Amino acid sequence: MKRFPALILVAALSSGCSSLSLDSLNPFSGSSKAKVPPLGVIKPTAQLADVWRYGVGQSENFVFVPAVVGGTVYAASRDGVIARLDDGRLIWKINAGKSLSGGVGASDKLLAVGTEKGEVLAFGTDGKPLWQATVTSEVLAPPEVSDDMVFVRSADSRIQAFAAADGARKWNYQRANPALTLRTHAGLISTPSLVIAGFPGGKLVAINRSNGSTMWESNVALPKGATELERIADVTSPPVLAGREVCAAAFQGRVACFELSSGNVVWSRDISSGAGIDVDTQNLYISDDKGAVHALDRATGASLWKQDKLGRRGPGRPLAVGAYIAVSDVEGIVHLLQRENGAFAARLNGDGSSIDAAMQAYGRAFIAQTRAGGVRALSAR
Repeated sequence: MKRFPALILVAALSSGCSSLSLDSLNPFSGSSKAKVPPLGVIKPTAQLADVWRYGVGQSENFVFVPAVVGGTVYAASRDGVIARLDDGRLIWKINAGKSLSGGVGASDKLLAVGTEKGEVLAFGTDGKPLWQATVTSEVLAPPEVSDDMVFVRSADSRIQAFAAADGARKWNYQRANPALTLRTHAGLISTPSLVIAGFPGGKLVAINRSNGSTMWESNVALPKGATELERIADVTSPPVLAGREVCAAAFQGRVACFELSSGNVVWSRDISSGAGIDVDTQNLYISDDKGAVHALDRATGASLWKQDKLGRRGPGRPLAVGAYIAVSDVEGIVHLLQRENGAFAARLNGDGSSIDAAMQAYGRAFIAQTRAGGVRALSAR
């Protein structure tokens, strides 16, 4: 599991800062899986079923987020395999020739992946190599790919932009980090004018897409505490666009929404999350670090409901799917919650391994990739 920060020192980045693993704080995982609290019996009120499955290969200790472009899914594995699936049918499978370290970013023109050596590899939608570039540190997050640009976040919290056509470097964004940070696979989001990312220290930053300059910077959380460990307040999941606002959550911090144009705070709540958030037209959904799933009013942040029956089961990022909220747990079980009240509507077992990557919307269904390498399209009705 890589959803919550663990107290394990794993690396010292080139900046001199130390980085902690994003392995779960949940003690009921891994070799102690038998101690995961049992699930209560539910009476299903919905159907949750596999539409198709494909085995792409194991993630090992990395997090591989699949990319969805219309009816196409691109998925990758640690051993370098990249596969294109159209409506569940394998179109091609290639080996990048390098061990990969993060998920796939894609548009309708190209896809990109990264390695732990800081290599960025771009391929056409036919699987043929297009270009290769280098960044300053390992690539743990899926690149953000648009028609004209590819934005890559490296583990040292730098963001670099490359021309989609040929991989030419356009700009490099760099900032100072706290002495102790969290190792995260959180990616970026972009708009026609901005690239938006969360950073260590609880910062949310909007960057000019064309030249890499800072447009605004806001606080999702403010570090506090007597030790560096207590002062960790990093944004460890991607921000989410919500109309004219952007929302984000921080570990040991808050969940907050900001004006997209200015970065001014619209509202904030003291809810700590390492898993992340999703929104629909009315609500914001968040899994907190104690295992509860919350629904908040998107306009005000007011609490609407709380589902706390997944405590100590490490629920991942919630995903709004029509009338339901889908969320996975440490055992790879996918749960459906009723959108209006958070009650359990259905659940479905997986391959026994955790779903570390954020689940992705896929038309009226959604995509999940397990640590064992199972890529699943699931429908909820």
